[in-house]
Amino acid sequence: MGAQSIKRQGGSGTRRRRRGQAAKMSEINVTPFVDVMLVLLIIFMVAAPMLVVGVPVELPRTAAGALPAEREEPLSITIGADGSLALMTTPVAEADLLPQLEAIAAERTGDRVFLRADGSIPYSRVVQVMGALNAGGFNNIGLVTETGGPDFGAAGAGTGAASGQ
Repeated sequence: MGAQSIKRQGGSGTRRRRRGQAAKMSEINVTPFVDVMLVLLIIFMVAAPMLVVGVPVELPRTAAGALPAEREEPLSITIGADGSLALMTTPVAEADLLPQLEAIAAERTGDRVFLRADGSIPYSRVVQVMGALNAGGFNNIGLVTETGGPDFGAAGAGTGAASGQ
């Protein structure tokens, strides 16, 4: 009868600790690791589009929010202060823009393109390039601006007014 009572006490396979002593934890806490990885992911998602294009322009400022990120590397068209055009970082002549856009549209799965224009150029030039983008097969055009512009006192400022089609 004594052997049965010992077996019941120690049958669970764990050792009992004395009072006041905590059992050692054998599990890994991954919560801090996940937190750090999510912060790094957000930082890289914000910083990566800024590192893609290297043509310097003075972007206009607006209170609109950022556009959501994509899977593909975004195509970018830049209109310089002198009216010159650049496809990504490569300068392109105005006559060659449409054929190059059509060739790129045939290779890409998405129709999103970012249009960067210097704030000093006329609006008519921006609209002309937007028309060429539309004719080239890119109907989803995002206008790139810098944050910190006037919000005109609107309570719902920053709702995506800088993106258009």
